[in-house]
Amino acid sequence: MLRTAGLRPTRQRLALAEILFERGNRHISAEGLHEEAMSHRVPVSLATVYNTLHQFTEAGLLREVAVDGSKTYFDTNVDDHHHFFVEGENRVLDIPMSSLRVEDVPVPPEGMEITRVDIVVRLRRIGS
Repeated sequence: MLRTAGLRPTRQRLALAEILFERGNRHISAEGLHEEAMSHRVPVSLATVYNTLHQFTEAGLLREVAVDGSKTYFDTNVDDHHHFFVEGENRVLDIPMSSLRVEDVPVPPEGMEITRVDIVVRLRRIGS
């Protein structure tokens, strides 16, 4: 998978890829992946985890989901879809494309093209 994406399969990349993709589609923060790596006895720094996640994203293996200015998740599902964000629980859930219709997208500035529209619908539990 890494070679197909144009990435050299280093020991750390292989270990992080195995942790990321072994459980199917999911959303994880860099800190969450770092904790999982430590529990799997994969000795990596948080900086290496961030760098690897960004390399995987640039290679098309992950999709970055920014839920606010300070919190970013990485999604193993790179197909077109949108997201729910559960406030207070820091959970991200997929919204299938068929569940949401985006209309009247603005015309991009000259020389630019729209590559993707990301929608994050924020949720909170009633009574919270």
